[in-house]
Amino acid sequence: MIKVNIPGKGSVVYTHIVLDFNGTISCDGVLIPGVEDRLNRLAENLEVHILTADTFGLCRKSCQGIRGTITILTSETGAPVKEKFIEELGADKVIALGNGTNDALMLARSGLGIVVTGPEGTSAKALLAADIVARDINVALDLLLNTQRLVATLRA
Repeated sequence: MIKVNIPGKGSVVYTHIVLDFNGTISCDGVLIPGVEDRLNRLAENLEVHILTADTFGLCRKSCQGIRGTITILTSETGAPVKEKFIEELGADKVIALGNGTNDALMLARSGLGIVVTGPEGTSAKALLAADIVARDINVALDLLLNTQRLVATLRA
């Protein structure tokens, strides 16, 4: 669990982190350096979920060292499936990270939505749905490892 007191918003508690794989924590199906270590540190306080259409078919192999669950989507349209996944976890307690159009609904619905800009680009729909924009995945994960950064970014 991560508990943060954000001036103007109050106290918030997060218990889950849900991450898209392609373009968010990986590039061309290969995990971005630094992600595994950061996610394993976050796994001490949050349940880690990787939710992906797995475009390149490399998610399970790339993420084998991450302490968390992997869900490969089978639906052609992942956006509603990702949103439902967030809701089933208890949306207000979820931090969601993504970069694509199919991540927009989960970013908007989660307690905290972070859009990641990275080597595969960022969807404008995802950008508009997020609470925070991070220049890359490691910056985004560092916000959660040092929650005073969240306070500085989200204070009213």
